Amino acid sequence: MPSEVRLHRIGDRMKEELSELLLFKLSDPRVQGIYITDVLVDRELAYANIYISAIEGSERAKEALAGFNAASGFIRRHLAGRVNLRSFPQLRFHWDPTPEQADHIERVLADIREEEKDREENTEKDEG
Repeated sequence: MPSEVRLHRIGDRMKEELSELLLFKLSDPRVQGIYITDVLVDRELAYANIYISAIEGSERAKEALAGFNAASGFIRRHLAGRVNLRSFPQLRFHWDPTPEQADHIERVLADIREEEKDREENTEKDEG
């Protein structure tokens, strides 16, 4: 079995190749504007879990996953030619909600900062 470092390197290489493939070779409109957030390869190299996301958010999840699943044979063949492995893993595509969650957290933190700023201004006015 490959080490964790090797699995991480394989995942990074696959992510790099997938990103290039998205930019230059895939013309399906369902996968346009989609980016790869992570690729995790299991210890037996049987499956590669590919996490995708879009700027538009989760409303594109269903169509993007359908586009990737439809093109999975082409993508796997392309990756197998570019990433040198004895047997190439099956590809499984998943929607990654992390960017949306991070954006939500940023908005909440910005609201808290704004409330604290307003509260400080009000206490300064009350004291002055």
